[in-house]
Amino acid sequence: MRREMRVFLTMATTVLMAVVLIACGGTTTPTGSSAQPTAASVREPTAAAGGAATLPTGAPAAATAAADTATAPATTAPAAATTAPAPAATTNTKLNLNEATDQEFMSAIPNMGSRMVREFLEYRPYVSIQQFRKEIGKYVSAEEVAAYEQYVYVPVDVDQADAATLQQLPGVDAATADALIAGRPYGSNQAFLTKLAESVPSADLTLVESYLAAK
Repeated sequence: MRREMRVFLTMATTVLMAVVLIACGGTTTPTGSSAQPTAASVREPTAAAGGAATLPTGAPAAATAAADTATAPATTAPAAATTAPAPAATTNTKLNLNEATDQEFMSAIPNMGSRMVREFLEYRPYVSIQQFRKEIGKYVSAEEVAAYEQYVYVPVDVDQADAATLQQLPGVDAATADALIAGRPYGSNQAFLTKLAESVPSADLTLVESYLAAK
């Protein structure tokens, strides 16, 4: 009877202790089993040497963004675009003083009035650029005449043109003009272009030919 009473008291004591532990939030661990870590004891793994630091769970978004920025690979800024030089003109955009119409003069030359157009037409045909400068210089300054020459030209007679008229040709300077005059007569535009190619190897012969009077 006493033995049964002791067993009963032992069992009652065990049950009472279990109830107390449950009420206090504790857990029992079976004998011989490995203890499981509680939530409070869990820690994030530390960063490996040289790697990015791992942020704890729940870190603010700003901190996460900062970490991403710190570990992002550097980007190379694109090289500045290189501006290619403008190609040289390959077509003659100037007006033939002996052939252009009054409307063409007014359309091509800035601030060109009908009165000045009449003066341009009055002195045709022009045989040299010097003639143009002299006649138009009666009405406007030498600077204005030079401005007109940016838009017009006198056709070049390869066997008759003076040095100033020859210098209208692309690539021809005073020395080259003198050398071309010394090589006369040419008899044809093609012979003249052949001689020019010897003096100015880089000359665009197709462009130069557009300045020449028919031969």
